Amino acid sequence: MAYDFDLFVIGAGSGGVRAARFAAGFGAKVAVAESRYLGGTCVNVGCVPKKLLVYGAHVADELEQAAGFGWTLEEGHFDWGTLIANKNREIERLNGIYRNLLVNSGVTLLQGHARITGPNEVEVDGQRYSAGHILIATGGWPQVPDIPGKELAITSNEAFYLKALPRRVLVVGGGYIAVEFAGIFQGLGAATTLLYRGDLFLRGFDGSVRTHLKEELEKRGLDLQFNADIQRIDKLEDGSLKATLKDGRELLADCVFYATGRRPMLDNLGLENTGVELDERGFIRVDEQYQTTAPSILAIGDVIGRVQLTPVALAEGMAVARRLFKPEQYRPVDYQNIPTAVFSQPPIGTVGLTEEQALQAGHKVQVFESRFRAMKLTLTDIQEKTLMKLVVDAETDKVLGCHMVGPDAGEIIQGLGIALKAGATKQQFDETIGVHPTAAEEFVTMRTVTR
Repeated sequence: MAYDFDLFVIGAGSGGVRAARFAAGFGAKVAVAESRYLGGTCVNVGCVPKKLLVYGAHVADELEQAAGFGWTLEEGHFDWGTLIANKNREIERLNGIYRNLLVNSGVTLLQGHARITGPNEVEVDGQRYSAGHILIATGGWPQVPDIPGKELAITSNEAFYLKALPRRVLVVGGGYIAVEFAGIFQGLGAATTLLYRGDLFLRGFDGSVRTHLKEELEKRGLDLQFNADIQRIDKLEDGSLKATLKDGRELLADCVFYATGRRPMLDNLGLENTGVELDERGFIRVDEQYQTTAPSILAIGDVIGRVQLTPVALAEGMAVARRLFKPEQYRPVDYQNIPTAVFSQPPIGTVGLTEEQALQAGHKVQVFESRFRAMKLTLTDIQEKTLMKLVVDAETDKVLGCHMVGPDAGEIIQGLGIALKAGATKQQFDETIGVHPTAAEEFVTMRTVTR
């Protein structure tokens, strides 16, 4: 049977665009349907605008440190509207780049909601298209718990478009998005409280990292409240919000921001017209080649709920395009040793196993830890400490994990990710000459086992 397209991609986020571009480059006839914005969550309401806001929040640190280097500055004034307008302009530019990437690759771009009507058929705004393969790359969507007053709360989707910076913010959640936005709001001048229902945030990260970041955030004056959760939200006559906690306490705020998880975006996708099954968490079930339980339909990215990171979705999109249309170049995605950053303040960089994971996996572990005040702070009164940590297999000397909390952690951990991918040993770290004077050299000068 002749199809309209060899590949029909639903969703023009990072993974979908990558799959579409490369499939077209391999000679396939490709269409992409997108109902919201080109670039997906990352470009529009995720990592890119969030990093821009993190940069903005970090300026306060630079101004505070300036006096130690001889600079006398007039009292600074922050304008939220200017930051958001400049951010919006940059996002619009990136939307245009994504459009050009697709169109210049020969991909047919359909701007409208796509709904699957059969195993090889998709409908977009009343028009039906047939395809040999359908790729679902619709991403995720933030969710707010079903509590009274949930409509008064916002998520990351709305935070990037607030008309003004709230004076008082309650951030609810214990994942990296909650931690990052708490740092953004506080750094830009809002009185910020982070509420988390567990004992300590960033579950799944290395224990030393979690504890160290908690201590540093408390130094900065961020109000951390663990084992706390909101029971209901009410709007008061003056427009402010009252959050009643499950322990009976009441907190007042101008904004309640929820970062308590994301669900796969499957709304009105038409999966009932296919044999596609969901897993126990509600994500699309796929095999190792991203094949769903319907032979002609594949899925990648956040919608399958594996590793929900933009570079991972890119790698998955590339793998799908190669397997389908350039099989001689196909390589499976390696999910081991994926470098990750959390743009908290200070930021986290991590790659490989945590100490806890290494022990659980049965390794005999040597831990090397270093905490120090960065050289840049020595001329200031700021007492922030940087943490660096190596987790090493005591029997093979292989470095199992690298973890950092401190300035430029994300930049530094990227290079260490290559080392771990190559199977580097602690001896090789030790024999590497450090770049002096930098914080990064600490990773190759730690000689004493901490435990």
